[in-house]
Amino acid sequence: MNRLYKEILKLLAQGGKAVLATVIQQSGSAPRKGGAQMMIREDGSFVGSIGGGRLEADVLSEARTVMAAGKGRVLDFHLTGTEVAETEMICGGDVEVFLDPLSSEQMDLYAELIELQKRGDEAVLASMISEGPIQEGMVQKGLISAEGESFGPLALDHKIQQSAQEVIKERKVRLIPYDKGRLYLEPIYAEPTLYIFGAGHISRYIAPVATMVGFQVIVIDDRPEFASREHFPQSDEIWVEEFERIGEKIETDEQTYMVIVTRGHMHDYTVLKQVLPMECRYIGMIGSIRKRNMIYKKLLEEGHSQEELDRIHAPIGLAINAETPEEIAVSIVAELIRVRGEGRPAHEKEWEV
Repeated sequence: MNRLYKEILKLLAQGGKAVLATVIQQSGSAPRKGGAQMMIREDGSFVGSIGGGRLEADVLSEARTVMAAGKGRVLDFHLTGTEVAETEMICGGDVEVFLDPLSSEQMDLYAELIELQKRGDEAVLASMISEGPIQEGMVQKGLISAEGESFGPLALDHKIQQSAQEVIKERKVRLIPYDKGRLYLEPIYAEPTLYIFGAGHISRYIAPVATMVGFQVIVIDDRPEFASREHFPQSDEIWVEEFERIGEKIETDEQTYMVIVTRGHMHDYTVLKQVLPMECRYIGMIGSIRKRNMIYKKLLEEGHSQEELDRIHAPIGLAINAETPEEIAVSIVAELIRVRGEGRPAHEKEWEV
């Protein structure tokens, strides 16, 4: 959620209006489980996703009312039949979505939240939610650090502090009774972002596996028929962008990972030359050693240094004798896990694409 928090802070700093929609409770089998969020701006544009279909359409519609009134609201959904088919849900179920009108008064809190993530610290964001459909006044929020320190207006007793520490340990959202309402506890930590360049057959297996092991996944391709929610139902974001322009949009930091698996050598080169100077934890490119050497030669001729090239994992993935797209995806995500956890160099394996 790093990008979402940054978008919230940016909007509040500019004096804009928005509503934060959060799935606070969900039963049934759904990729967008409790904790899924989207920020809806005043012009109707949004960042993130809570599931698509009727659920998301109703939330977008109701957000206008919440924004105008400045009052939070909880929406209840019971999705079955065709309603399930229109969302990312698999078996249907009940979903509660909390609509929180964002206020400039929350700027300092979100700024502190982002700083916590940058430092690699962990905390809990606590939001008070009333039991009624309309919450009077602005939502109260507070941050609880792993050391038990509080930031914000909420009065948090020992029992809440204990629940917060459990949320930090489990890294799972929790909804608990609080005063005359409920308290939504959301773990805050440096969640790594994985950009997947290319939406082909291998990417379709990389994305869900990476999501399962804790990466925020953004898929990018210039073909809308490939870069679609149908093909990437669990990904956090899907961008249809020309590869020549991706450097203008992506945001990177020390928790950013990049996997380059486009449909051709030239597209791989186009992406690589843009991301190579960027701050990130990992850059991996698929292809043979011969292809890698051809691209490296061109980049060196253009002024890139050998030190920059040494950052790249190419050929990509751990050497596990992978052959099929599914196996290659496992190999790539295994390398991401290894770099995330230890940063050890990976073995080479040659794959032709």
